[in-house]
Amino acid sequence: MTAERLRRRIGELPSAQEALDRRVADGTAVVAGVKERIAANRAARQEIEKDLAAVQTRLSKYKDQLMAVKTNKEYQAMQTEISVAEQAVRSQEDRLLDRMEETDALATELKAAEAALKAEQAEVAREKQALEAELGSNEQELQRLAGERARVAGLLSPAALALFEHVARHRRGLALSEAREGHCTQCHVRLRPQVYNEVRRNEGLLQCESCSRILYFIPSPAASHAPQAS
Repeated sequence: MTAERLRRRIGELPSAQEALDRRVADGTAVVAGVKERIAANRAARQEIEKDLAAVQTRLSKYKDQLMAVKTNKEYQAMQTEISVAEQAVRSQEDRLLDRMEETDALATELKAAEAALKAEQAEVAREKQALEAELGSNEQELQRLAGERARVAGLLSPAALALFEHVARHRRGLALSEAREGHCTQCHVRLRPQVYNEVRRNEGLLQCESCSRILYFIPSPAASHAPQAS
């Protein structure tokens, strides 16, 4: 990997780490949301229990009063009150049962959300560790390349170094391109035969006429080890 690509990758790593943090935050938010619904369910259930207790107290009172009525009219009126109260009890009990079923469903949902969050946290921790290792490796490699570049730059003429740096600035740090099978391997444009033949000699600085990168040629192992004619 070139130094420019290493720098770009190093620059991308903080965003990758932030994306991992967002994954954990999303999972945490899901768990928190379920817990909020559980709290709301508990509060609603307590309110229903309080209303149910009030209705049951009223029903018990009506039943006690029923024993003390003296006329048929009072008896019928009390029976009506009792019937209404009993209906209210059944209604509140139905509401309470619905909330209890919801409680069970929310408990299952919370367990699944917490398990998913735990698994996500473990996966994110592994991926963060890999990113940190990659960051350390890339920084070491970039430092090595910087040292190698400084060494090679010291061997170049000022004109060659100036050309390299000029092309690198305009080509995202990639100033060189291998010439292979008559083509520039970076822009994939076919080189003129004369230019390609000159590049194959590796005797001077030649640029691709399309992308301006400095061309170089790597002889094949068979060609480089071929016996010389006597």
